[in-house]
This record gives sequence, structure tokens and C-alpha cells, in this order.
Amino acid sequence: MKSIVCIKRVPDSETRVRIARNGTSLDTSGVKYTLNPYDEYAIEEALQRKEQAGQGSVTVMTVGSEQSAETLRSAIALGADEAVLLQAEPSTDGLAVSHALAEEIRGRSFDLLLFGKQAIDDDNMQVPQMVAELLELPCVTVVVDLNIEGSRATARREVEGGHEVVEFSLPAVISTQKGLNIPRRPNLKGIMAAKKKPLEQKTVDLRASGLELLSLSEPPPRPAAKIVGEGPDAVAELVHLLQDEAKVL
Repeated sequence: MKSIVCIKRVPDSETRVRIARNGTSLDTSGVKYTLNPYDEYAIEEALQRKEQAGQGSVTVMTVGSEQSAETLRSAIALGADEAVLLQAEPSTDGLAVSHALAEEIRGRSFDLLLFGKQAIDDDNMQVPQMVAELLELPCVTVVVDLNIEGSRATARREVEGGHEVVEFSLPAVISTQKGLNIPRRPNLKGIMAAKKKPLEQKTVDLRASGLELLSLSEPPPRPAAKIVGEGPDAVAELVHLLQDEAKVL
């Protein structure tokens, strides 16, 4: 079973986000970066498929700055065999990133092309579908269960209000959701091996973006809390405020 897993370097979810002085970017000083959490499920699925088959390979790939090499090495520490860094200036244009990934993946041999369902920094949730379209492959998103028999697969995916079961042929693009598996943690042997393994690095020019970021702004501050009283005597006033001020009743 050969798998390619596309991953992304993102700010840690506990990072306090600050807008830079230019008003169109984020202040990255002091920001800690990590592997996108949803990508951990994609890596784990690829590793499990390889282990179950007893053969194959897991290649991790990303589009990003030179610092993204650290994220690739964290994936190697988990058990990935190869890593490819498509070095480029950071971009918020999912289509430009998708073109770069598709051009590198096209011509490679694989059974599964895996992504996390979305990156937690921009939450666009676009790249898996775009890459699948560019490569003309079946695409199943937000997958929480996956069964493969030969060249056919069945996936259960989350939809609003329930689950949907779909059948498709391989190779295919899968975006993973929490619940598909339990991601492993790197051991000392894997961490040491990741430091020595070479990374394949290529400089790529992303296509001109069709998006223009005009400005960033912080959400408005929450209004101060209001204490209406204690016990049963406060119920009438609370109902009044919910009806006439908050307009939620």
C-alpha cells in the first residue's frame, strides 16, 4: 500500500493570535508552530495501511517555507519513509497550493492520497478537493471510517445530522476527520532517525493568486456580564432580558 500524505505547518492551537501593524498579516513573533492536528489522522491511516499490507511506503509532502522541514521531520519520526518539501512563499490561496501539490504528485505511483480535512490556521477546507479535481481522482472528505478491499474502498463520512457511506475505486483522495483512528506519538528511535533522513527539497513558484487580502480585524470585545439576582427571584428578570434584550426567546 503506497500512500502520499499532504501536511501543513500551522501555529499551535494555544497560540494567542495578534494582527501585525500593517493590518493585513499576523504577527508571528514568538509563535510556536506544529503539525496540523487533522493531518495526524491522515499520517496514522497511511502508516496503519502500510503495516496491515506488510509492504508499501508513506511519503509526506508539504508546500511552505524552509521552516516546514521541521514539520516533515516530525512526520518521519512517526514512521513516514520519505518527505518532500515544495519550498515557496506562504500563500492563503488554496488553488495555488493545490496546483503545486498536483504538479508534484502527478506521475507518482500511489493508492491513497491523504489530507487532514482542513488546516486549523485558515480553515479553508479546500485543498483536498481541488487536488482531486486537478488529478481527476475520486475524492471523499471528512472520513471517519475506511475499509479497503483490493482496488475498491468504502468510506463513512460525516455529514450534517448523520453519516454517509460511499464506495469508490483506488487511487483516491481522502480527507480525514477525528475518529478515524488514534494517532501515535513518536518514540526516541523515530526522533533520532528523523534527524538523519534526507529531505527532498524543490523550489516552486506558486501560480499568481486570484485573492487579495484587504484587511484583518479582531472580533469585537464581549459585552460585560450582567448579574440579575439569585435564586427563583431572578427568573422573571432573566426571562425578560432574554426576550427583550437578547432576542433569543
